[in-house]
Amino acid sequence: MELGKGQKIPLVENFLTIKFQRPDSALEIDTAAFLTDNRGKVAGDEDFVFYGNARHNSGAVTHNDDDSIDIDLSRIPRHVERISLTATIYDADKRRQNFSMIRGARLKIYGTRGEIATFPLENFTVETAIVLGEVYRYKGAWKFNATGAGFSGGLAALCNDFGIEVKDAQPPPPPPEPERPKINTRREKIKIPPPTAREEPPPPKKVELRKGQKISLVKKGSALGEIVINLNWSQPERKSGFFGIFTNRGIDLDLACLFELKDGKIGAIQALGNHFGELNYPPYIALDGDDRTGAVAEGETIRVNGKFADKIKRILIYTFIYQGAANWEEAKGVVTVKCPGSPELIVRMDEYGSKKHTCAIALLENVGGTFSVEKIIEFFDDSEQMDRAFDWGLRWTIGRKD
Repeated sequence: MELGKGQKIPLVENFLTIKFQRPDSALEIDTAAFLTDNRGKVAGDEDFVFYGNARHNSGAVTHNDDDSIDIDLSRIPRHVERISLTATIYDADKRRQNFSMIRGARLKIYGTRGEIATFPLENFTVETAIVLGEVYRYKGAWKFNATGAGFSGGLAALCNDFGIEVKDAQPPPPPPEPERPKINTRREKIKIPPPTAREEPPPPKKVELRKGQKISLVKKGSALGEIVINLNWSQPERKSGFFGIFTNRGIDLDLACLFELKDGKIGAIQALGNHFGELNYPPYIALDGDDRTGAVAEGETIRVNGKFADKIKRILIYTFIYQGAANWEEAKGVVTVKCPGSPELIVRMDEYGSKKHTCAIALLENVGGTFSVEKIIEFFDDSEQMDRAFDWGLRWTIGRKD
């Protein structure tokens, strides 16, 4: 389907790839996505996805190396009403370039089954930035609007229009306590001077926790960085022959957590029941996805928004076998906890022999606005039994995926 400017079409697939295509390569063009609310403004700098912030913390929007943008509509946060897709010419004013120098450019929209639509981009003059198109909510459904609106002023003008403050190429000295961080859209690498002899040695890059050991995450400044908790596991080795028919059933190991906020709210975040959480709204914790095979290199990930650490009381990280026999030794589960400024914490699921299907892995407890991380590794028959052991107080029912 070829779209005309201003034409709108419904989007029936959740997974989209949108790519700005052009026949020539004379201009250095960057694409970006702005996730905005009903006022057309971003809620924060994290809602600006570009080459310097390639993945939205919800996992809904990803900027790729080829300047295409992937969108998962099923994971768009509730506060986002519109995703504006843009293209800008890098350093356009200094290079005296604009979009009139491009011929035959098109915006391509792809779904899981191939190309959905194409939108020719033409008739530009002095513009150095373009809003290519918009993915937006309408009466509970998603649509695409072929916008093709041009602006002067490049990326900085676009950012300001969407509510993001951008650093100038040569900014004045910053105030001692800025009200909000600024995004630097320059591509130059920042040179960091080597440490002097008087500086303290850097912390260890990785620390493997022993059972019962606690380590506190490092808090730099007024806010804790994003905490990334990852589970990696592998399928048991398959057996050949007749008996393999009965033993090669595999397992589906899921990463999950219980949370308790300081206002008393409690809950669980897990793929079972599609309770994936929210990163910028309570409970400020989100599960990225569901690896049902153990073959995904990235495994499964839970993210905790450190900006709201003072609102979270405790988090219990656990895993459960949704499908298959309990074989913890062959699953080789490893959980890593990463936070900016802190060493990477490694929790190995190194206790074997249990036939129980649920394992409490690590407990994060709020201490002075940061979190202590304790290795647990304790097995239970099910999540309800684990809930009682840690005095959480949830009501549990039988659930299924899909």
